[in-house]
Amino acid sequence: MLKRVVVAVSAVVAVTLAGHQLVPALGGFTPVMESVLPWIGWLVPMLLVAAVIARSTAATVAALVPGVVWAAMFGSALVRSAPGGPSDLAVATVNVGVRNSASGEAVRVIADNLDLLAAQELTPGGPAAKELNKMFKYHYQVSTVGLWSRYPISQTKPLDVGLGWPRALRAVVSTPKGKVTVYVMHLASARPGMTASRDASLAHARRLVDADASARILLLGDLNTATTDRGMQGLTPPLTDAQTEAGDGFGFTWPSRFPITRPDHILFKGMTATRAGVAPATGSDHRAAVASLRL
Repeated sequence: MLKRVVVAVSAVVAVTLAGHQLVPALGGFTPVMESVLPWIGWLVPMLLVAAVIARSTAATVAALVPGVVWAAMFGSALVRSAPGGPSDLAVATVNVGVRNSASGEAVRVIADNLDLLAAQELTPGGPAAKELNKMFKYHYQVSTVGLWSRYPISQTKPLDVGLGWPRALRAVVSTPKGKVTVYVMHLASARPGMTASRDASLAHARRLVDADASARILLLGDLNTATTDRGMQGLTPPLTDAQTEAGDGFGFTWPSRFPITRPDHILFKGMTATRAGVAPATGSDHRAAVASLRL
């Protein structure tokens, strides 16, 4: 009996991993499941233990199949190393947490040695904005999102990504190596059975990117969409994920105490990622995503 259970569960796990994008959205459940897809790999050692208990070679082989599938899908993230080399732009994005009384301290630590920092869940005149205004010469804030820069900012524009109010922005940053068009976004939340608004805001973000003829584009923000969520296919491509390109590990950012997924992203076009990673953000329920880029 145990042998049959191991074989059946192994088959389900392998098919779920390999074919998750073919599974219907099921009212928004599947995209949320995809947000924690790498964690399904923990079922493999459990299945192997069960196979040993069952003393079945067939069950053991069956349990190894989802392990091979997982390794093919995610193994590169564990062995990947940053390309390194010279970089021209150090950037980060962080959801500071709207109820975070220590947001000033959080951004102060993160922003050290950065050229650009994007923040979400800002409060007007709150500690995070005040601290960043002291650290950076240039900034542009729209409602609860903002961009701070060591280089001049121009052509600023508030954006509504389908939420009915501006929770995104577009700006052009003039770096020593040329101009970079920067988007900062905080897309709608996604929960089981409630992904329609998030999906609509993702589609809106894609339309903005498609309509932008800039040679260099940088999209920073809390997209409420994990790297493994099917929704990310709407943005990568045409943009490239800095963590996937130059980060080691999965780069999970949420929840901060024990991150299990990555809704915070640094996406780009017309540049090369040399490094990427994650930094703690004091008091926030998110960690920050950081990256270095070569123009």
